Amino acid sequence: MSAESERSRLPFEPNKKRQKPAKAKSAQPETKQESGKQDHKKPPFTKQEIAIPQVVSQRMIRRVAGFSGIPTALGISSLIVSYLLLIYAGIKLPPIAVLLVNMGFFGLGVLGITYGVLSASWDEDRVGSLLGWNEFTTNFGRMVAVWRETRQKNV
Repeated sequence: MSAESERSRLPFEPNKKRQKPAKAKSAQPETKQESGKQDHKKPPFTKQEIAIPQVVSQRMIRRVAGFSGIPTALGISSLIVSYLLLIYAGIKLPPIAVLLVNMGFFGLGVLGITYGVLSASWDEDRVGSLLGWNEFTTNFGRMVAVWRETRQKNV
């Protein structure tokens, strides 16, 4: 395979997609020796090694629910409160103010998803702190290091 086609491949693209054009071009049946070579290929990691442990996954879900759910609920509530103020109190808020408050809460909800995942301790035995700032800095540092490593490999 040429270096040019290797660079155009996405880092998460499975190997099967790269092999399909080669199989489609050759109309000859495979010999036993060729098929034997393919059977012995093993992925570098098993599914259990790659998978997120159940304890860590549950911890991430709880944090995402808190850090994302609360701002999202506040965003929905801001619409209801502005409507009730208009109907029952006669207070007409500027629509742009309601929009900006609503967008702010929903934006915090979206950021809460990322912060919830990154602020969870990825160590099975350690729960971490309530807000998870130390875990966030550690996990964000790991993520940036992998991005840099991947970028250097692709250059």
